[in-house]
Amino acid sequence: MTEPSALYRHRGTPAVQRLVEYAPCTGGLALWVRHVDVDSTQVRDGSPPVWTDGATIRYTPAFDELPLPLQAGWVAHEVLHVALRHPQRLHELRQALGDVDAQLFNVCALSLKEPVEKSLLEWDVERLYRAIDDRRPPASSARTAAPRRAEQGARQAGDRADAGGASGAGEADDAAAGRRIDGPRSSAVRALGGHDARDLHPEGEGAEAAADTPEQEAEQAREWSERLLRAHAGDGAHSMLRALIADLPRVRTPWPQVLRTRLARALARQPERSWSRPSRSYLANQGRAGASGRMPWEPGTSSAKAVPRLALVVDVSGSIADDLLGRFSREVEAMTRRFEAVTVLVIGDDRVRRVDHCEPGTCDLRGITFQGGGGTDFAPLLEEADRHRPDIGVVLTDLEGPAAFRPRWPVVWAVPPAHSHAVAPFGRLLVLD
Repeated sequence: MTEPSALYRHRGTPAVQRLVEYAPCTGGLALWVRHVDVDSTQVRDGSPPVWTDGATIRYTPAFDELPLPLQAGWVAHEVLHVALRHPQRLHELRQALGDVDAQLFNVCALSLKEPVEKSLLEWDVERLYRAIDDRRPPASSARTAAPRRAEQGARQAGDRADAGGASGAGEADDAAAGRRIDGPRSSAVRALGGHDARDLHPEGEGAEAAADTPEQEAEQAREWSERLLRAHAGDGAHSMLRALIADLPRVRTPWPQVLRTRLARALARQPERSWSRPSRSYLANQGRAGASGRMPWEPGTSSAKAVPRLALVVDVSGSIADDLLGRFSREVEAMTRRFEAVTVLVIGDDRVRRVDHCEPGTCDLRGITFQGGGGTDFAPLLEEADRHRPDIGVVLTDLEGPAAFRPRWPVVWAVPPAHSHAVAPFGRLLVLD
């Protein structure tokens, strides 16, 4: 029988222990990452002893042959790839630019071996890649391709030879295959990083998960940013981050997109089940199963759909800037107009002060006066909203108050940036930054 502790053992365990011993806070980041051993059949040609896809660090049999200090260095390097979200950011850069060279991006994401604190305060991975990627598209026709190949082949033959790569014939092959051709900067960077194995595999589960769930990716980026900052502050001079503060992961999904997604899922009209009419399959079979049996009653769906309802709870004891309130109001107006949803507006602090019903697209929050400084109790406000049976509720607040009542419908707590560290009692926290 396998020991429970064996499930958490991997080839990198001694290296993780060494990191935690010398830098407990930053070394502890490795404990947030999934580690997996792979066999020789899963190793690609030219692969390093360890690589990551942004969610998992994978160790090859060659990792066991490295000395412990070098193993610790490799693990720290891969942990920072995961913490800084490099594979996910490569996927996002591809969505923005269309064509991103994975090898060049991998070189940009490598830890540099010289004291470059000043440069790293100005450059993150995305800006560095945009600066060095001067690849040119291939010739559009055979008539214009020939002289370009001759000129470019003569100019880049020396570059490729110095880098240990192919000669000018390789460039002609790139042009013939429709691939972009390296410019002077791309060629120099490729030669500079030619001896470093590619340890980023953005096609793995980490990047795909980010592509499928942008909201979760934004939350993971926020969580990793907070972990890195806490670890950096805890270990001080021994922090693995050192000068990499400029490359901290940023939340890529703005709050309007998250709000639209949440409201769209909840306010979209769904067909209602109707017990007064049979389903089409029941009618097609004439209510019979075989020669003698009868099918049980199968209800159909009703074309008369209920009007979706949004409960908008505004805590007037909080303090939200006018421009932020205006942006939030415009988002709510647009969503209710799009889904023809009725908005129930509940305003109050420790009690309900006002209740309004707004037709689709007519809910204007900019006329609300935020008094500030008062106490808040969310229970009476949520109970009032629950009386109107909404499909979803959004609470605009600073989250300073109890919430003893928990409704059955989903709740989104929208808070200003000054209260981004508040803990939601339930539901989803949305920071209006």
